[in-house]
Amino acid sequence: MTALAIVLATVALIDGAAAAAPADKCEVPDSFISSDSDLGNVAAAIKAHRRLDISVIGTGSSALPGPEGTQFAYPAQLEASLKEQLHGVDVTVTAHILARASNADMVGNLAKILADDKPSLVIWQTGTSDAINGVAPEEFRVSLDDGVSTIAKAGADVILMNMQYSPRTDSMLDVVPLADVMHIVAQQHGALLFDRLGLMRSWNDSGTFDLYSATKNYDMARRVHACIGWALATQIISAGHLGALRMQTTR
Repeated sequence: MTALAIVLATVALIDGAAAAAPADKCEVPDSFISSDSDLGNVAAAIKAHRRLDISVIGTGSSALPGPEGTQFAYPAQLEASLKEQLHGVDVTVTAHILARASNADMVGNLAKILADDKPSLVIWQTGTSDAINGVAPEEFRVSLDDGVSTIAKAGADVILMNMQYSPRTDSMLDVVPLADVMHIVAQQHGALLFDRLGLMRSWNDSGTFDLYSATKNYDMARRVHACIGWALATQIISAGHLGALRMQTTR
C-alpha cells in the first residue's frame, strides 16, 4: 500500500461517519440532496410490497473500523433513518464493502450482488481507488457506464456516491476528474448523484466538522457517517416521492 493509500485508509476510519447525530450537526444544503431524477423502482416496490431493499456497494470509506463499526457506518445509519421516517415500510440495507476495489472490480461483482439481494435501489460508492491508481477518466467512465446499465437492467434504481473529502489528502490526490465523470454518467442515465465530496467539503469549510483532525476523533467519524446516512435517506424519500409515509422526527 502506498503512503497516500495509508493516509486515505486512516482518514476513512473517521471521514465516513456514524450514529444518530444532533440536528445542528446534520445541516445539509438542499443542493446536495435535491434532484430532477425520480426513484421509480423504489416507489413501485414500496407501493406493491411495503418494503425497500437497498444494496450499498463501496470501498473502505463506506465502513468504520472495530467490532461495532458496522452499526455506526452510514449504510446502517441509512437503514435506521429510513425505518425511523417511513411508516409501515420494511427497510433492509445490505452493505458490500470491497476494500480497495477498483470500479471495474466492483462491476465484476454486480451480477451476483443483484441476484442475491434483489434490490430496488443500489447505492454505488466509488472513485477513490481508481484515483489512487491513476485510472484514466475514460476508462473509469466506461466501467461506470457498464455498471449503471447492469443495475438498470436488473430493475433497480441507482445512486452514485462520489469520494469522501479530506483536507489532509486534498493536495495529494486529484479526484475531481473522476468526480466529474460520475456527474456526467449520472446525468446521462437519469440517475441520482450523492455528492459526498462536495457535502463533506462544505461541512469542513463551514466548521460543522473539522475534518483535518478527523483521524484523531472517532466520535466525529460516527457523527459524519450518521449525517451521511440521514442525508441519503432524505434524498431517497424526496426522489421516491415518499413524503406521505414520512414520520415527523426531531431532525
